Amino acid sequence: MPESNPWKTLGSRIVYENPWIRVREDQVIRPDGDESIYGVMETRIATGVVPIDDDGCTYLVGQYRYPTGVYSWEIPEGGADPGEEPLAAIQRELKEETGLTARKWTPLGGEFHLSNCISSEIGFVYLAEGLTHGEAEPDGTEVLQVKRVPLDEAIAMVDDNTIVDAVSIIALLRAERHLKRRNA
Repeated sequence: MPESNPWKTLGSRIVYENPWIRVREDQVIRPDGDESIYGVMETRIATGVVPIDDDGCTYLVGQYRYPTGVYSWEIPEGGADPGEEPLAAIQRELKEETGLTARKWTPLGGEFHLSNCISSEIGFVYLAEGLTHGEAEPDGTEVLQVKRVPLDEAIAMVDDNTIVDAVSIIALLRAERHLKRRNA
């Protein structure tokens, strides 16, 4: 099967835009030859971090997520501003959400795609170590609760569906693998 693009884009228009997302509608010829439309949501780059302290504990952030209508436990995460590098974005987000800063940053793999059937959103996740505590400065959309848990407990929260956020699941599982390999 060829890996080239079987779609042909005839035209594109923006149908909605705000500071966080842009929705475009493309006029396309599908792989089966029919003409159609394809809606694509464009977003900022997603970033996340698993901060690990000297005791092997991580920090989770709890907040109500408006789109899903549920309270969510997650790793510290956020989006990169236009032109901002993913690492700089997550360093800023970690400080804003938890008050933590870190001396050591390790990428946990490369980019991943969050919902590539409707969105162009890509994500990057990191491990942060050598933590220093400070004052959190959440933005106006965030009412946050921060809790410190052993990494094994955070992994159990993934396994029992307490943590359902995709960026958090990817980051926690990658962090666990990375630390096991490093400590083997």
